[in-house]
Amino acid sequence: MPAFLVHGVPDTHLVWDEVCEQLTRADVVRPDLPGFAAPLPDGFTPNKESYVAWLIDEVEAVGEPVDLVGHDWGSLLAVRAATTRPDLVRTLAFGGGPVDETYTWHDVAQLWQQPEIGEQVMEAMTPDAMAVALPDLGLTPEQARRTAAHITPEMKAAILALYRSAVTVGAEWGPALDNTFDRPALALWGADDVYAPPDFGARMAARLRGDAIVFEGCGHWWPASRPEAVAAALEELWGRGE
Repeated sequence: MPAFLVHGVPDTHLVWDEVCEQLTRADVVRPDLPGFAAPLPDGFTPNKESYVAWLIDEVEAVGEPVDLVGHDWGSLLAVRAATTRPDLVRTLAFGGGPVDETYTWHDVAQLWQQPEIGEQVMEAMTPDAMAVALPDLGLTPEQARRTAAHITPEMKAAILALYRSAVTVGAEWGPALDNTFDRPALALWGADDVYAPPDFGARMAARLRGDAIVFEGCGHWWPASRPEAVAAALEELWGRGE
């Protein structure tokens, strides 16, 4: 019964490196989303529904319920998969990506969602520029360089398509959180997340009958900023699923 870790935007599986170093288990799966350091499958349209379907297929292929964890867009995808296919999940942890009817997309997301303007913003998101910008959001310089090196034209196109498919994702996916979700659930959130305040994590956790942890002095990238605390919280959650 492995842990299954899902990254977000503009990340790859490498965002989980520091957390994995702290875990006492080795049965960890952390794939790259299609278009994010992994090729787009033939016929794959990089929108929110395709990514959820991909995630469900990946988890089904494991052959047993998983401990599902998601950060940023991985949070949205993990919550959607868990609330529509709870049979695939033993425990659920998520954070940094709200599924909530009251959430308004952050400023950069709104720019990405606009044709032509989004493309212009992406042109400025060069690896060099992002290596400089990402430390201000909570990554170390080395983590920022590692992340920025994988921002390719294919990833940028996938990001634009994903966000443009998700203008009303809160209204579409939010109601499923109020179904009877009976797996242990945990929200993990940075207190200083500039993209979504931790109140959204607490609200999601309450709707899923779970708990919430807020990391003080932490920004959006809690997997990279608080790996020891994240690993400890996850292992406590996983123990409740046994």
